[in-house]
Amino acid sequence: MSDSSELRKIELLDWERIEQSLEASGYATTPPILDSRRCAQLIALYPQRERFRKKIDMARLRFGVGDYKYFADPMPAVVEQLRGAFYRRLAQIANRWQDALDSSAPALPSDLAGYLRLCAGRGQTKPTPLMLRYEAGGYNCMHQDIYGEMIFPLQITVALSRRETDYTGGEFLLLEDRPRAQARCSAINLERGEAIIFPSSFRPIQGARGYYRARMRHGVSPLRSGLRFTLGIIFHNAA
Repeated sequence: MSDSSELRKIELLDWERIEQSLEASGYATTPPILDSRRCAQLIALYPQRERFRKKIDMARLRFGVGDYKYFADPMPAVVEQLRGAFYRRLAQIANRWQDALDSSAPALPSDLAGYLRLCAGRGQTKPTPLMLRYEAGGYNCMHQDIYGEMIFPLQITVALSRRETDYTGGEFLLLEDRPRAQARCSAINLERGEAIIFPSSFRPIQGARGYYRARMRHGVSPLRSGLRFTLGIIFHNAA
């Protein structure tokens, strides 16, 4: 089971600051959500084939260099519970984003189970939380995690390895394409256990004539040395 302290940490985050950071910068980071013991436990799952439904070799598909695995159901309790706890908070922000861009769109459910039922109604039933592994020279091309018609507008990456100890390089990258303006790129370093919250596909930006959609992509810069593991929490399931 997940340590209840992890769920308390999520509830006690400064959610007003998180939303302000998402609006100003296109992303928000958190203090450590997972302790070193929990990070090590998750990393230890990676070789266990039965815990995952699919492995992707990024080089083979020209996605980058490295690999990642999607968890199979039932997912580890800590992953399931983090996904649910973050969803409850992020759904409020997602609904405000949705209303800014399309006030006629129906509100998203307040709980993850309700949202996953909507996904299932569109044929999206495969779990999407995943773990990613990079060695020296590994990287992830700029991309979006879209698996069907349903796309929850926010997702999370949690660092499981120690920056400058387990690996060097490997910054988390965000690219924001803005209409009639040059793109903006951010490079973010995460310490072990910290999370970054960022848009899955686009975010609303206030303009002179109201809100507009800014397309967002994310990736990872090349590792110079070591081994880097991360946990990705995506809320929409895959078809």
